[in-house]
This record gives sequence, structure tokens and C-alpha cells, in this order.
Amino acid sequence: MRIAVIGAKGLPPRQGGIEHYCAEVFPRVVEKGHSVDLFAQSTYTGFPWFNRHEFRGVNVRTLPSFGVNGIDTLVSSAVASLLTVRPVYDVVHFHALGPGLFSLLPRLATESKIVVTCHGLDWQREKWGKLSGRLIRLGEKASVRFAHEITVVSADLQNYFAKTYGRSTTFIPNAPAGYAASDPDFPFVRSLGAEPGKYIIFLGRLVPEKCPDLLIEAFQSIQAKDWKLILVGGHAAADLFTAKLYRLAATNRNIIFAGELRGARLAEVMRGAGAFTLPSNLEGSPLALLEAMRENIPVIASDIKPHQELLQTDKGLLFKKGDPIALRDCLNWALCHPHQMQMMAEKAKKEILLNYNWNRVSTETIRLYESLCEWGEHPTLEKTSILRLDQKIKILSDPRE
Repeated sequence: MRIAVIGAKGLPPRQGGIEHYCAEVFPRVVEKGHSVDLFAQSTYTGFPWFNRHEFRGVNVRTLPSFGVNGIDTLVSSAVASLLTVRPVYDVVHFHALGPGLFSLLPRLATESKIVVTCHGLDWQREKWGKLSGRLIRLGEKASVRFAHEITVVSADLQNYFAKTYGRSTTFIPNAPAGYAASDPDFPFVRSLGAEPGKYIIFLGRLVPEKCPDLLIEAFQSIQAKDWKLILVGGHAAADLFTAKLYRLAATNRNIIFAGELRGARLAEVMRGAGAFTLPSNLEGSPLALLEAMRENIPVIASDIKPHQELLQTDKGLLFKKGDPIALRDCLNWALCHPHQMQMMAEKAKKEILLNYNWNRVSTETIRLYESLCEWGEHPTLEKTSILRLDQKIKILSDPRE
């Protein structure tokens, strides 16, 4: 099969869950004998417009972008959708709801099977303004109407599409990234002023929906003063929220901003952590949480549904989202009960190794492609090739019509 991938910023991956997802899945798809073209953004790859390069067998085609957050993804997705007309692809796979806005183009102009993967309800993220949020919601409706199949990364998202649109979806869970080898003496951790096993780690972009400010507030009041908090993650330049985080932590030497880490340094900092905390208000299927679970690190997380799915009642601690007192109490309990936390971590690691791995994700993805190409249209959609373009655009207002 020949497959086009739209919505990822590029490969090799840097920061970004979708990019890491694509870096794990699509080289495995290529290894099974299929061809993959992934359309990328020039500001992410660093290559000139319309350059082509290869990443582990995946053909990466760089499209124009201008360094404008949000706009670049929409522009590159629109251009990529037009480019799927020739050559003909068996499958056009969109990642995220915003790019899904353009799923009608290959559906209208080609015989390709259209797949949209929802990694999360992006219109809920605070970083998007009203216009961007509306476009993402429109992309959601377009995906429901025009995709032959929608895949989701959590049971919570599967329930959302069923309740909101009456649309069935395919649940294919995420998997954790495999970390690089790291120095067992933890020299980088020590250079940050921390000791292995005596710090809490946060891993993720420093954005409002991940609530690092809540974690800083809770950490300031915990009883174990010999512990440190290390926040690992990038942020937008001149970001007001990041400035707020630095102000909150300004008087506490035990709070360390490590910045964006990759490779051996990221592996070392994760493996040296005594606990991992993810206080998010919004997630799809959090890769960082999966990675911590795989690395046998005790986990404390907010009680949003994706976290509940992963941790259940015996694989980590859950606290009421948005509540700094509840988070403080969980942190205190975790640091005072290391044996119980380690038992939870061991159960979590077994769960991840058994049910969340990239070979399984890629196998299920290929199986989905093959079923679509062999069995034809999605049973909930009638053929739309005879509809005029204005009719197709009109029905976006209510995909259940």
C-alpha cells in the first residue's frame, strides 16, 4: 500500500507527541513492505521548501511554513491534501482534528481511504484562540463526515465520538518511547543539583492545560524539604505563562527548570526520578505518563479519564484535578510510603509491557488500512463522489445529517 501522512510537523521528532507517534509507527509500517510519504513543515525540519529526505524508510516531504503556531499546521495540511491527488495513495492518514478539516479534499478528488487519528480534543486547549478553536471543531466535524475511519488513543475519546456524533471509532492505544542508554552514575542529574531518587519530575510542554503551576504550588508546601522538583519541557518564546512559572519558583532553590531534553540526558533524568507527576487538566493518551510507567517510576497524576484508564486503582496515585491541596497530600503520602509506591510502579510497568507497545500499534494500524482497502467504504457513510462540492461543505455544519 501507498500511504500519505498529514498533520505531523516532521521527522526526525523533536518535541511533540504526534511526531514521536509517527516516528515509532510509520517506520514499522515501511518495514512491512508499504510506502509512506509524510508531509512536514519547513520550520520544523529545517529543510528548504519541497525538499525530500528519508527517516528510517519514511519519505519526508517538506512543505512551506512560516513559524506561525497553528497557522503552519493548517497551511501545510491544506497543501498536503492537494498533493495527495497525484500520485494516488491507497490511504491518506490525518493526525489531529485541525488537519482533519481538509479530509474532504482527498475524499472528494480521489479513491483513497481516509483515516483520521484523534490524539485529543485540541479545541479545549487554552493556547488556541476563539477562531482557532472553531476551526479545530470544524475539523472534528469534517473528520466525522468524511473519514472512512477515525482512530482514537483512549476509551474516553471513543466514548466522546459515540455520544456526540453517534460515530463508531477504532481504539488503538499509544505506547511509550524507548529511551536511550544513560549513565548509571547520573552525572547530568547531579550537575542540576539533584540526587538520584530524591526528586519529582514533570515532563511535558510548559502550557496551562498541563498545570505545572499547580505542581509548583503544591511542591512549595510539601513536608519533605530535602526533595527537589525538576520540570523538563520546552515553551514558546516570550511566553507569559512560562514567565509566571519562573516567578512562582523564584525563591525556591529546590525547583529546577531543566528545559527541553532529548536522548541520553532525558533518559537519565527520567530514570533517576523518585516520582513522576502529571497534573494535567487535558490529555489524550499521555506519552510521558506511559514512559514513566515503563521506566518503573512511581506516578502521581490528576484524575482525568485518560489517567484513570492507565492507572486504574493500583498502578499509581490519582488526585482531584485542579486541586493543589489534593496534589500536596498525594505528594506527601507518596514520599512517606516509597515501598507502596514502588509496588504500584511495578504493576504499572507490567501493564505497559503487556498491552502498550509500538509493534502492536503498528500491526493494528496496518490491519485497519488493509481492511479499508479490501472492504471499501465505512458502513456508516454512503458514497459521496456524486455530491457537489457545495453540498459537501454544507453538511459539515451537522455531520449527523
